[in-house]
Amino acid sequence: MQKKIAIIGSGFSSLSASCYLAKAGHEVAIYEKNKTIGGRARQLIKDGFTFDMGPSWYWMPDIFDAFFNDFGKKTADYYQLNKLSPAYKIFFADDNITIGDCMDDICKEFERIEPGSASHLRNFIEKAQKNYDIAINKVVLRPGLSPLELVTPETALRVDQFFKTISGEVRKKFKNKKLISTLEFPVLFLGAKPNKTPSFYNFMNYADFGLGTWHPQGGMYEVVKAMQNLAKELGVTIHTESPAHKIKVKNNCAIGVTINGENIPADIVLSGADYYHSESLLEPQYRQYSETYWDKKTFAPSSLLFYVAFDTKLKNIEHHNLFFDTDFERHAKEIYDQPSWPEDPLFYANFPSVTDSSMAPENFETGFFLIPIAPNLTDTPELRKQYFDIIIDRFERRTQQSVKQNILFKESFCVNDFVEQYNSYKGNAYGMANTLSQTAFLRPNLKSKKVNNLYFTGQLTVPGPGVPPALISGKLVSQLINKNV
Repeated sequence: MQKKIAIIGSGFSSLSASCYLAKAGHEVAIYEKNKTIGGRARQLIKDGFTFDMGPSWYWMPDIFDAFFNDFGKKTADYYQLNKLSPAYKIFFADDNITIGDCMDDICKEFERIEPGSASHLRNFIEKAQKNYDIAINKVVLRPGLSPLELVTPETALRVDQFFKTISGEVRKKFKNKKLISTLEFPVLFLGAKPNKTPSFYNFMNYADFGLGTWHPQGGMYEVVKAMQNLAKELGVTIHTESPAHKIKVKNNCAIGVTINGENIPADIVLSGADYYHSESLLEPQYRQYSETYWDKKTFAPSSLLFYVAFDTKLKNIEHHNLFFDTDFERHAKEIYDQPSWPEDPLFYANFPSVTDSSMAPENFETGFFLIPIAPNLTDTPELRKQYFDIIIDRFERRTQQSVKQNILFKESFCVNDFVEQYNSYKGNAYGMANTLSQTAFLRPNLKSKKVNNLYFTGQLTVPGPGVPPALISGKLVSQLINKNV
């Protein structure tokens, strides 16, 4: 039976859900508060420079392929995908590690750093590959309604991996701190410390080393545009500059949304906006989770981001670069244990114009810098300037070049912007961390327990943070809706 469905927000999960719901025959409309769609994955274009404002890593290409295949399409129908070689570079205080685009090259690099580590790495990635297959094909495709969803013949054999940590497993076999940091880094995409993340999640290491790092020509926003085009092909209507002010409820049933003061009737309301904000659009008696509930949860970091235009090509860098030349564990504590502005932060730098000439004018460079920070920190122009100076000084030292005089302009984005532009709880950037106590059925529900015909999708619900999980979240909630109509 066809239903009229109103979707709040236009991030990856909302776009994904809209496509599946339209394919099922529903009348679907998306309402986005900002001028452009994409949620955190928006794009900044200025003076010929193109910046992805949020996600910049294209991992798990199989998930993107599966999404488009569900509609009889291929990613190649919408954008060109290139595998990066090398995948990325990590700068340490006394050395650099380059992660190649195949296991043989990565093993050679590990062996250079720690003789004998290559065989351990192959075993580690082999186990990670098996976990990846189980996670993607058995676990994450379930809607988080019951703890029994985690019980399969495969997970039963690996139950111990939910009570061990990534950090513990890595440190059993690898002793060199640089290799440890390299192997612990991917779980940061899950929004938690390695010593708080179940070892089962080492499947992220397979996503990294096994499947490789890719780049859509033109930037990550090409994926957003591809999903937008697919949605429109399927009949979805998309409204920008259309913030939702209220979710309308009658007789414990969602009946529509208020957009810019206008009541929009709907049979079903789906919110892909921040879950906490989405529930704030309801009268208090219809909210499932209290302020105390949210405050006690472990949230993934926020970020201080800089979008920087350089009037020259930079040296000694790759497309993706990690600067781990300071204390990894201390910075993690300043995010999770004792939230504060980091004394000596790690940071990430992305220069897409290294491999994609469309991202910057000829002989110029597009730069994206990210410092992970605790959510809810004080955010001022003075602090932003202070931290840009810190990282650009380190960047110059580690890459052995002077670049400050080559900066044409820079824009910044931080906690206040995440709150103002994305209604993000405490200004978090990635949602809720995937710790053991916040996995699967222990995450906020896809379906409201208090209001009929009200659903949620995105990084605060199932399966969790990241772009591929967002695509899956949209599919899961659409299946749940179709099952219940």
